[in-house]
Amino acid sequence: MAIRRHRLPRFWLALTLGLVAIVIGAARWWEDQLPGRLERAASEGRFEACLAYSDQLASLRWMTGRAPREQGRCRRAHAERLWQEQRWQEALQLQLLLANSEEGIDTDRDRLRSWQEDLRTKAMARFEAGDLEGAMVFLKPMGEDRHPAGDALGDNLRQFWSRNRFQQQRATQLVEQKRWWEALEALNRIDHPWWRSQSAVLRRQVETAISGLKTQEQEHHSHGAKAANSVPVAELDAAIKGLLAQGVDDWTAFTRACRQLGGKVVESGPETTCQR
Repeated sequence: MAIRRHRLPRFWLALTLGLVAIVIGAARWWEDQLPGRLERAASEGRFEACLAYSDQLASLRWMTGRAPREQGRCRRAHAERLWQEQRWQEALQLQLLLANSEEGIDTDRDRLRSWQEDLRTKAMARFEAGDLEGAMVFLKPMGEDRHPAGDALGDNLRQFWSRNRFQQQRATQLVEQKRWWEALEALNRIDHPWWRSQSAVLRRQVETAISGLKTQEQEHHSHGAKAANSVPVAELDAAIKGLLAQGVDDWTAFTRACRQLGGKVVESGPETTCQR
């Protein structure tokens, strides 16, 4: 019985060591298999399997210290395919992972910057063509469509777009009120090529009206009647202030006060006057 008690611990020790040896041997065998499997997956374009094999090989590096040489190639080819398929966000994420990894080289970082610049160029082309949302499609994969702080490229483009749209809408309202010189000023503030083209008809209308006003002004000056027919400034100012105190806006107060004093609003060059 004493002999059996001594043999039992040895049996379990041997069994444990044997299992450990089997596990280590299996791990070493699988590690030896992985480079070949990884190479075949990369050659056949099975990039998901290639990445899976490269990750497994990387996890076994503690045994031999061998780096997965094919891991970079696999990620590089997969990122290229994703880019060609216009899956830009996935391509950029994978390329960024590659560029920041041990397998990344200078050309990987150059390609990442090139892809990002390509997307920005496409976004700006869409924006200048009048397609704001189309521009955001190219900026979104880089996270440049919107930032909480409002400082992304997409945020800047939206602000630029809104400013031009506002000036075009303001010019339209001023034209309806026949405030030609103010409308021209609003149109001159439009600096987006697409919005300029959209307001071209409106600009011609404004310029034609101003040209007519200049002709009338020249005729008016030739008769020397302008100064004699002007509504007294003091009376006009007093009437305007009274209306402003009632909550009337500036332009309405001016036109109403002019009519109350028996005058009419006249565009005179860049200024608007009240004349009888």
